[in-house]
Amino acid sequence: MPLNPTVSDVTDRIIERSRPTRERYLDRMARAAEEGPRRAHLTCGNQAHAYAPMGQDKETLAAGRAPNLGIVTAYNDMLSAHQPFETYPERIRAAARALGATAQVAGGVPAMCDGVTQGQTGMELSLFSRDVIALAAGVALSHNVFDAAVYLGVCDKIVPGLIIAAATFGYIPGVFLPAGPMTSGLPNDEKAKVRQQFANGEVGRDKLMEAEMASYHGPGTCTFYGTANSNQMLMEFMGLHLPGASFVNPGTPLRDALTDEGVKTALGITALGNDYRPVSEILDEKAFVNGMVGLMATGGSTNLIIHLPAMARAAGVILDQSDFATLSAAVPQLAKVYPNGLADVNHFHAAGGLGYMIGQLLEAGLLHPDVKTVAGEGMAQYTREPEIRDGVFHYRAGPTETLNDKILRPVSNPFKATGGLQDLQGNLGRGVMKVSAVDPDRHIIEAKARIFHDQRDVKTAFQAGEFTEDTVVVVRFQGPHANGMPELHSLTPILSVLQDRGLKVALVTDGRMSGASGKVPSAIHVSPEAARGGPIGRLRDGDVVRVDAVNGTLDAIGVDLDTRDVAEADLSGNGNGVGRELFEVFRQNVGLASDGAGVVI
Repeated sequence: MPLNPTVSDVTDRIIERSRPTRERYLDRMARAAEEGPRRAHLTCGNQAHAYAPMGQDKETLAAGRAPNLGIVTAYNDMLSAHQPFETYPERIRAAARALGATAQVAGGVPAMCDGVTQGQTGMELSLFSRDVIALAAGVALSHNVFDAAVYLGVCDKIVPGLIIAAATFGYIPGVFLPAGPMTSGLPNDEKAKVRQQFANGEVGRDKLMEAEMASYHGPGTCTFYGTANSNQMLMEFMGLHLPGASFVNPGTPLRDALTDEGVKTALGITALGNDYRPVSEILDEKAFVNGMVGLMATGGSTNLIIHLPAMARAAGVILDQSDFATLSAAVPQLAKVYPNGLADVNHFHAAGGLGYMIGQLLEAGLLHPDVKTVAGEGMAQYTREPEIRDGVFHYRAGPTETLNDKILRPVSNPFKATGGLQDLQGNLGRGVMKVSAVDPDRHIIEAKARIFHDQRDVKTAFQAGEFTEDTVVVVRFQGPHANGMPELHSLTPILSVLQDRGLKVALVTDGRMSGASGKVPSAIHVSPEAARGGPIGRLRDGDVVRVDAVNGTLDAIGVDLDTRDVAEADLSGNGNGVGRELFEVFRQNVGLASDGAGVVI
């Protein structure tokens, strides 16, 4: 099937836009690769320090003829998705040793759980943790004794941070090893209903806690299709996971076999062999387009609209918000996974999962087939699915028919004709809306604005019964420069209640919503942010705001914003408490959200 013309056009404009930065990047990577295996440039004393604690592997390391893997791990047992990584290093070392090679934990990176910090002060560190992760991974790999790296990370900022590091060390091959989703618990829609009941005062905290614990109940990623699981999709679509690796549950024989196979793959693509495949060659313009197509086809997280540009810049590729919107108009939505539907990622995987979807998109010409991946040449590799037969790991052909058309559909019969993402531009700046879970009759909201500078004040107004008419709730001074751009996911139950009462409501913010943001129309990531003098800072209570996801506009109606001063907000409290003091340099140097809100890139 010839490549879809929209996919082709977007790719061409990205290539042209990126030409100077991509050429400089590839030149740096080529010069680094020409230096050959990294350990050859270390003194005997340097190497002795690196090998001293390695026991039975010391002789192999000292000989320098077999590849040495660097393990960069985001393990902690605060994140359910990362708890399984506790045992991965020993398994990776054993798998490498069985192949005559070695592996070392190069370093750990921090990994915070947005589920724990939602609505809390700690969430103001969340976005910046991506850059800290990239920096920490850079420190880990700076020892220069590794021929390839395996990256252990799953959740929201961790994978983007690790990608930024992997691209920066792009002359080193890299394989991402996931941990998989937890088994299904309380259905997500039932959990959401209890949250709304609690917000409405219909049930107490004991019932809320019971529902939350029944939903988030074991090791693995949360089962809704938020940022963590969108990350896993992305790694398959961009060729850095093994095929079919994303959604196999932790603690299963197949999960262990995929980890072993990932080690084998990483060892097989180093510069010491005949199949050198560095990250710099995998993460090209086509790979990022494939990732964006996957985001649209699955109805994935809006957080990736920030993370993907930051990841791409690390590889010299320049993405624009318009690229997402243009692809969204051409890519149908093939999956319905909560919050876009009732199913969770385990149901999605059982219905045919990413292998089936990739096959469909390839047949329709919506993916670049001719890309380099860790699994070999071409995206066709990712239509296969892994299995263990007679105790041996291998791949078989993946499904060519959906096993549940309420969850996963072919391109010929999608849930929606488009990917459900809209770029919004107008006199209030530039934002984005995820419309895949929003009812079509709410794609246009025009109402008076109610202005807030803190999400807690929205809750207070709600509890006081102040929302009695159609309202555009504006929560500003929530951008990366103001306070680190926390997610405002705790507003979702409140706004959902107002919507269910029959009011037309929308959210406009220079902050973020959760990757699982759902049925309330939300214009998010508005840029420039209020703290940088953006026009959202000139709005006043009672101004009429129109949020139009049909025509892609975001405007204050009948108001000359240029004649007004930007509102002042007391941001003095944003600089201290729960570690915020340490991140002042990040707040002062962060880029625009529309460019990826980067600090280090």
